Amino acid sequence: MPEETEVGHGWDPDQYAKFAAERAKPFFDLLAMVHPVPGGDVIDLGCGTGELTAQLHAQTRAGATVGMDASEAMLAKARPRADDGLRFELGDIGRFATEAGFDVVFANASLQWVPDHPRLLRQLAAGLRPGGQLAVQVPANADHPSHAVAIEVAREAPFRDHLGADPAPGIHPVCAPERYAEILDKLGFSQQHVRLQVYGHHLDSSAAVLEWTKGTTLLRFKSLLPPEVFDLFVERYRLRLAEVLGWQAPYFYTFKRILFWARRPGP
Repeated sequence: MPEETEVGHGWDPDQYAKFAAERAKPFFDLLAMVHPVPGGDVIDLGCGTGELTAQLHAQTRAGATVGMDASEAMLAKARPRADDGLRFELGDIGRFATEAGFDVVFANASLQWVPDHPRLLRQLAAGLRPGGQLAVQVPANADHPSHAVAIEVAREAPFRDHLGADPAPGIHPVCAPERYAEILDKLGFSQQHVRLQVYGHHLDSSAAVLEWTKGTTLLRFKSLLPPEVFDLFVERYRLRLAEVLGWQAPYFYTFKRILFWARRPGP
């Protein structure tokens, strides 16, 4: 694993933005679960390029919102958006630790990069004031060929020689929806809403799935493999994915995600 618990290096904002509209829908569904906190303090863990963090700041009516990300490339796009109580800073979600100081801890499509979610959620809950809200969205699509084929390829030579016995350490930290409900209850949240939702995306063709995963899922392997080996990995993944999906144009890409919201007891 890289030194960071998140994949902070290797992010390409332009690659990620190829499917910005598709990636934004879960964000707004999650944001709809959050109650406004006029004048309050909000943190967005894994803020990316900041467009959506600005929406979070405006719709919660926060007095101060900090967008945190492990990628300097993403933050370079985000920092010009800082204004009127909104700021951005470099940080590692896995090392997030603060005394209760936030009214909302928000994490959209970021916690999947961090292992041990029971421990992580305990840390995030500790950052909330009484009455504070935790809002999280994580992908739950590990069984789709877009993700499963990457694991299959990682177990092949020469990639397994570089990745070791576990070809994808920490690649499946996401829990089942009911497990998140149990964790939130054990942490003492007085209210919660947990759901599994399927998003359908109309892509130009099945070949576009590679462009999607190059912006996210494959980054974990990019961080672990030498550049020339990673190039071989991507080509093998492309061929194997074509075998599994066949040629479809257009292609309906189904993507499962878990969304949950919880509130601590208090005012």
